[in-house]
Amino acid sequence: MPQMIWNGHITFGLVSIPVALYPAENPEELDFTLLDKADKSPIGYRKVNKATGEEAVRGMIEKGGRTQEIFDRTGIM
Repeated sequence: MPQMIWNGHITFGLVSIPVALYPAENPEELDFTLLDKADKSPIGYRKVNKATGEEAVRGMIEKGGRTQEIFDRTGIM
C-alpha cells in the first residue's frame, strides 16, 4: 500500500471528518518494452524525415501543424 502523504480533519461546525491523502501514482508499476517475437530483442522507434527517408537528429525536431503550404511543397500528408 502506498505511503500516506498527508492526513488531517475537515470540520463542518460540530462534525469532524478524518481525511487522508495518498499519491495517485504507484511507483512500483510494471514497465513493458516491445520485443520482436522471433528473437525477443527490443524494438526501438526511429524518427524519420518522410520527405528524405533519413533519420532526424534529436535537436532538429520541432512541433508544428499541417498547412496547405507544407502539403503543396512536400506532397506528403
